[in-house]
Amino acid sequence: MVQKNADLKESVVPKPGSQPCPVCGVPLAVPFFAGGQAPLATLGWPRTREEAQAMPRYPLDFVQCAACGHVWNRAFRYEDVPYDDQPNRMFNTGLLWRGHLAELADATLALLPENPCVVEIGCGCGHFLQALAARRSGRYFGFDPHGQAQGQGAFAFEARLFLPEEDLPHLAPDLVVLRHVLEHFTAPAAFLLQLAWAASRLPQPVRLLVEVPCIDRVFTTGRLADFFYEHPQQFSTASLRMLLERAGAIERLWHAYDGEVVLAVLRFQVPAAWQERAQAAARFAQQALKAKATIAAQLATLARSGQRVVIWGGTGKAAAFMHYYGVDGERFPCVVDSDPDKVGTFVPGCGQPIRSPEELVAHPPDVVIIPTQWRALDIVTEMAQRGITPRQVLIEHGGRLIDFWREPHPYTLPIDRAVS
Repeated sequence: MVQKNADLKESVVPKPGSQPCPVCGVPLAVPFFAGGQAPLATLGWPRTREEAQAMPRYPLDFVQCAACGHVWNRAFRYEDVPYDDQPNRMFNTGLLWRGHLAELADATLALLPENPCVVEIGCGCGHFLQALAARRSGRYFGFDPHGQAQGQGAFAFEARLFLPEEDLPHLAPDLVVLRHVLEHFTAPAAFLLQLAWAASRLPQPVRLLVEVPCIDRVFTTGRLADFFYEHPQQFSTASLRMLLERAGAIERLWHAYDGEVVLAVLRFQVPAAWQERAQAAARFAQQALKAKATIAAQLATLARSGQRVVIWGGTGKAAAFMHYYGVDGERFPCVVDSDPDKVGTFVPGCGQPIRSPEELVAHPPDVVIIPTQWRALDIVTEMAQRGITPRQVLIEHGGRLIDFWREPHPYTLPIDRAVS
């Protein structure tokens, strides 16, 4: 018994370095259900017994995230599923299911304004959109690269993937619907965050209605029929909540069809800090382009001046500086480095031989460019110790080359004082 307990304990140790959880991103998964090799359960549609028995088998290797509890098939590959050949239809005409759909349509209409705009991603045949459009006029759009829309005129159908960054700002919907779709995704969190980010660019709030199969009963009953290849994601109530909380504010979360499905209404939102950071990144990108042009022009002026220009530093950030600003060996052949191990090698990508600073004693430079601003004080101190006295020392700051001694910059204090 002690050995069995030890073996069980060993088997549930999370394995670091495994796939990140598709819900929370933590790379600690424990084995959950090893289902071996199985054929497609919903999309194979074999026409003969022989065809059925000869169907390809795919691995069922379900694991559970030790952090958030989500269950997924880590062996799943989207390209194995022939969505192009067969639509992924959910067939259920039972009384309870029809009642669920009617109640869901009522709940959805209660969310919508007059003349709403509704987008359903993975709409299939579009039955749900048709039900909404029949009861309230508005604009309805269905997207499904493998769907077969029926009842044209009730909604606009596009047989393609929905592109959040393009389609959502263009359509500006009041509601996005994802019913029995997320369980097919390989990266559901990434997709929802893309939706949330695109929605943040709109002036009006955008809500999401999501519905997925719920595996809460799996944990209490041990049933295994829930696990098949076409559903790589297996959501519990907790893991769906975790997923949605990353994309906005959950306004309602509930169960239906005797607890076999879990639904939620979410108002998309992203933290203000994310938006501020994105705006800052956009500004930096624009400034980088401007700096490239400005410093390239300054370098061109230096090259034409006839002065002896030396680049101090030949690898790492110095090499990155030279590559980005086009510091070629024809115009700027002289590169030195304080590290004797680098002397005799060549600047990556640019090709200048890296020389010893000792050569500058006999052939003093007019201008020294120090790409590594944070080392500038050490380098000018080293130059002074070696008796190297250039007329000008330049560093990159504020999108241009500035004079190290005569213009303001943050690299004038020793590192320990500057940080404190």
